[in-house]
Amino acid sequence: MSDNAFVVVTGGAGFIGSHTVDRLLNQGCRVAVIDNFSTGRLENLAQWKEEERLEILTVDIADGIFASLSALEERWGPVERIIHLAAQTSVVHSIDSPLGDVRTNYTGTVQVLEYARRKKVKKIVFASSAAVYGDVEEFPVREDFVCSPLSPYGINKLSVEFWLGYHSKVHGIDTAPLRFFNVYGPRQDPSSPYSGVISIFADRCSAGKDLTIFGDGEQTRDFVYVGDVSRAIVLACFAKGGDGSPANIGTGLETSVNDLATLINEFCGGKSTISHGESREGEILKSVADVSRAKERFDFSAKTALRDGLKDTVTALTGG
Repeated sequence: MSDNAFVVVTGGAGFIGSHTVDRLLNQGCRVAVIDNFSTGRLENLAQWKEEERLEILTVDIADGIFASLSALEERWGPVERIIHLAAQTSVVHSIDSPLGDVRTNYTGTVQVLEYARRKKVKKIVFASSAAVYGDVEEFPVREDFVCSPLSPYGINKLSVEFWLGYHSKVHGIDTAPLRFFNVYGPRQDPSSPYSGVISIFADRCSAGKDLTIFGDGEQTRDFVYVGDVSRAIVLACFAKGGDGSPANIGTGLETSVNDLATLINEFCGGKSTISHGESREGEILKSVADVSRAKERFDFSAKTALRDGLKDTVTALTGG
């Protein structure tokens, strides 16, 4: 049961985090958001500004979270569960600035895990990524495939999964790494260099601007709507058990970037010209998830069709 549970959500003012906070609060939880607001936005949580079950703490996880949570622990009692979403999310940025990626995605996560160990937190859900796989030759991608990440971002996400397994085996904490595929939806900032291709394309198309596809556009992705992702996170958070082994979060369907651009352009009135640029270093060429493990473990399957999710995304961007 999630009613009245005390849950910490790192990165809770961000794109995926704020949708997750919405869901937790709607289910009766008490939620502490930890965010440094480098990419998170207070307006993502504006509907909850008078909610007594929400506390928002401005903290950088790489500096530790013990002190920031101490006063709240005195009022609410011990933290029961942590949903760890705070991250540097750009593959390209991780290649350009690997030390920055290590600080946030590796060191910051170890800080969160150390809090969980010392405070005897019941469950940790971690936002891992399909980037851990690298280029694979068999599809759909299963969790038991050998991982060969092509970027510091993917390397750090995979390294943290080992830490989660360690905390489960040695310290008895239930842990659940979720390997997100390509998440999209409302609140994804199209102006950010870390944004996904859907939010960027939708923003440009809605304004009648041209689209540039990196590479030949035949690279494929498994695009999963943020509402489905937040539901998966909360299901995993309150599911029994968790031994540190990962579960894919996707749809099990693949879409090429060319087809995606054409669909978004059509959806926005066909005003944009589509062109191609140079491919990006470290980019995975094909990606689609085997989603059976998430179904078996916590009864998750994506429900939002791409066309419906795109409609919601464009509507949120344009206000229409």
